[in-house]
Amino acid sequence: MTLAPPEPPAPPAVTVVGIGADGWPGLSGPAREALAGAQVLIGGGRQLDLLPPSCAGRRVPWPSPLRPAVPGLLAEHAGSRIAVLASGDPMFYGIGRALTEVLGAAALNVVPHPSSVSYACARVGWPLEDTEVVTLVGRPTARLAAALHDGRRLLVLSADATTPAEVAGLLRERGFGPSRLRVLEQLGGMDESCMEGTADHWPHPPGDPLNIVAVECRRAPGTLRLGAVPGLPDEAYEHDGQLTKRHVRATTLGVLAPAPGELLWDIGGGSGSIAIEWMRTHPSCRAICVERDPERAERITRNADRLGVPGLRVVTGRAPDGLAGLPVPDAVFIGGGLTAPGLLDACWESLPVGGRLVANTVTLESEALLAGAHRRYGGELVRLAVAHAVPVGGFTGWRQAMPVTQWSVRRTSTIPVAERPARVSAEDPGDNR
Repeated sequence: MTLAPPEPPAPPAVTVVGIGADGWPGLSGPAREALAGAQVLIGGGRQLDLLPPSCAGRRVPWPSPLRPAVPGLLAEHAGSRIAVLASGDPMFYGIGRALTEVLGAAALNVVPHPSSVSYACARVGWPLEDTEVVTLVGRPTARLAAALHDGRRLLVLSADATTPAEVAGLLRERGFGPSRLRVLEQLGGMDESCMEGTADHWPHPPGDPLNIVAVECRRAPGTLRLGAVPGLPDEAYEHDGQLTKRHVRATTLGVLAPAPGELLWDIGGGSGSIAIEWMRTHPSCRAICVERDPERAERITRNADRLGVPGLRVVTGRAPDGLAGLPVPDAVFIGGGLTAPGLLDACWESLPVGGRLVANTVTLESEALLAGAHRRYGGELVRLAVAHAVPVGGFTGWRQAMPVTQWSVRRTSTIPVAERPARVSAEDPGDNR
């Protein structure tokens, strides 16, 4: 029996072409061929205007908001040869991501162009691998604060012509006024230009909306130094005393062990320090604070904005009721409200296999609850004690802070430890009494 040869794979349904400020002259041969042969051309109005009359396909500008319109627009023109225009590299903060999510990678033919980041590094002489990129396109300016470290080089992708002044303002507010700023406009095009100044004395009015901001971070004298690992100074937070102190916070984050893309529930958020420092470990880390006191909830939001994680979600309500409907967490931290009926069990049941739970307390009543949870679910029960050197007359002595009892556990099964059958080793024949 002769088997029929396999059918060749279907050609890509959509070609995505990156285009720069230099327009048609800067495109490669394959990019020009794809655009000239397309029956439908989809892109931003500015990008479509860069194409010559020889690109005779129907021109369809993206509607606003763009992302929700992608599936319907592609379905409307299904069966036609479609070319989508993107700024620079379509797969670098571009439309390529949305198209891949809708159609799948096999349905796309991506023809990239140098990104604005590549052009910017070439102009200012920075190695790309040593330069951090922060996008403010569709995102709050406050997220830039998490990237501010003395001597660090940043490239900020601007939302529009007002972004450079907003960046300068944030740098001044966060104590980085001496930082050098260069605004690079229309990179790669005939009208390419550069404006320069410091955040403290930014003299330039809004210019071209197509720009990128190069920042050389310089911390002003006296500005509080914030490191890149958990355990920020307590002074970094606005609080009313409800704050997991620095040394305990660093230990707690170490046990919670955040990894990129993971979600934390911070229950009894207080000042939000655990959730904030969880999110600062990686830009893709997410967190939800559950705080019953509205005033504290507002304070958490302010702390998150100031420390560069404005994406922190704050839920005002009591746990466990306030947990209803929240997305499944990778880890849970309980910093307050342990005595609320059913809270510990609700948090345990919310965890997937592999999820982690950490709870801290300073009271005997809550400590008893943690001891019971340790018996049921296993994990590790430790006591953390911190003492600070303080003046004692003309000498120095130790002042002990309240010890913190901490229970941490990783869910490895849906069955509590106390309900699992006992293991009997080969060397243990059992009870021979």
